[in-house]
Amino acid sequence: LALEGGSIEGVGGGTRLTPSEFLLPPNRNGQRTQAEFEDSLRRPFHVQQVLWLDQGYWAGDDTDSHIDTLARLCPNDTIVYVQCNDEQDEHYDALRQMEEQLKTFRTLSGAPYRLLPLPMADAVVEDGERLPATYANFLILNGAVLYPTYAQPDNDRRAAEVLQRAFPGYEIVGIDCRALICQHGSLHCVTMQYPEGVLD
Repeated sequence: LALEGGSIEGVGGGTRLTPSEFLLPPNRNGQRTQAEFEDSLRRPFHVQQVLWLDQGYWAGDDTDSHIDTLARLCPNDTIVYVQCNDEQDEHYDALRQMEEQLKTFRTLSGAPYRLLPLPMADAVVEDGERLPATYANFLILNGAVLYPTYAQPDNDRRAAEVLQRAFPGYEIVGIDCRALICQHGSLHCVTMQYPEGVLD
């Protein structure tokens, strides 16, 4: 299986959230169907259900819609996701469709998820290119959640408030990620695995 750090999401239990645009194209995983892919995940990850996110788009993203830019599973049957309310923004249609799909997802017990919308960061542009500034690219630690900030006080604060609701009892800590998104990733991306020897 071709998996990357931002391609599959879970917080324990038997549910995984993943973008179909990333995992299903033949350039990554051959001609596997959704059902075959789920079978491949079942044993190593103890998966009981896979929530396939078919919608979602992020300008400047070079990952084919990694889940950690769009929507994240959180404790207590909660999903946080990026919401776009500006009809003139290029993300509006795709993120609205994503939001509608999230409303159809059900937990293993058959209940709807608690959905908490994260704010959309104001456009960050460098050399004429919009960069993938997203508040969904956070990192969960023991007792803390580190989340990206973009020197946008209102949006940064609102994102922290949403994450505090999603992670009660956790410390929510903002990290300035303006330098990181110049490389088309943010906080969760940069904290993924390093190949052996890369820090030697």
